[in-house]
Amino acid sequence: VEVGASVVRASRLDGRPTAALAAESSGTRRIATASLPLERVHRIRRTTGGTANDVLLALVAGALRRWFDGRGRPLPGADPRALVPVSRRRPGTPARSGNSLSGYLLDLPVTEADPAARLTAVRGAMDRNKAAGPLRGAGAVALLADQLPPLAHRFGAPLAAGAARLLFDLLVTQVPLPRSALSLGGAPLRALFPMAPLARGQSLAVAMSPYGGQVHIGLVADGEAVPDLDALARALTAELDLLDPPGTP
Repeated sequence: VEVGASVVRASRLDGRPTAALAAESSGTRRIATASLPLERVHRIRRTTGGTANDVLLALVAGALRRWFDGRGRPLPGADPRALVPVSRRRPGTPARSGNSLSGYLLDLPVTEADPAARLTAVRGAMDRNKAAGPLRGAGAVALLADQLPPLAHRFGAPLAAGAARLLFDLLVTQVPLPRSALSLGGAPLRALFPMAPLARGQSLAVAMSPYGGQVHIGLVADGEAVPDLDALARALTAELDLLDPPGTP
């Protein structure tokens, strides 16, 4: 009951998603990619504090702001809300134990014009999420699912998917990869771009994976709703340059 109540409290009861990120599925998909030097991300983290994930989330917020502006449309009246999945697996837990996920809700500060202030806002919001723990917000859905029998999963999963727009506007997830170099058929893998699924009624999902000294970012969008996805990918690099100007030692 406590977990279910937490999910309800996190819901936007007005049911109004950010219009630019909401779309009924056209049955088509568009993808775009970007690569950011991991050392530059860590340099920002060392200067400002927080985590590398905080920096990446702030870059996504800035890229969305730049993307909205490039479309010639006004910024949304309220900041779009992201679902940020987090692992609940304890260090040393074997992978065969299955997924162990929760998630935080984060209002991406796209209405904030200053890049440094955006990062500060993201860091503060993520700190509050961590202090509240996994029993608060959308991440409680995963905890609730752990307690339900298979039959409840069968009937509840479609309802949960349809209710996604009540909780968040887009998924922004970091997919961890092994630190060691990977290969396929004896050939070294230079880059791995993760691709996240779109929730029903949403037009954009963002996934990120640090690998080989780069943060590889995969963008998935509804093909008709977001024909300019490449512009969003380019905006990520431009936002990194704002927080870490080229040539910074």
